[in-house]
Amino acid sequence: MAILELHGLEVYGFHGVNEHEQRDGQPFLYDLELDVGDAGANDRIDDAIDYRDVAAAVRDVSEARRYDLIEALAAAVADALIERFTNLRHVSVRVRKTQLRLPVEWSAATVRRGARR
Repeated sequence: MAILELHGLEVYGFHGVNEHEQRDGQPFLYDLELDVGDAGANDRIDDAIDYRDVAAAVRDVSEARRYDLIEALAAAVADALIERFTNLRHVSVRVRKTQLRLPVEWSAATVRRGARR
């Protein structure tokens, strides 16, 4: 079993409940863990899940529509990854917001999904 990880993938988005978030947007950081089983163990990119395609899928979801809550955004990304990559067994998606008007480093929501095959 192999876990493919992407941490701190930055995608600009217009998500949030506040007017300034929807108008001005902000960077969102994605931390992804994908259980890819044995995909790629043979050292062939054609049999693996390419992290560039994973990053593109995250961008596609973020750009497709606006989400009020990062929980819903994380769920949409997780669902899209499970749907797009048929050899994916499980996925964990954390979406972090760093531009908060609170004395915290970041807030986050994490969603975990298993393949429904």
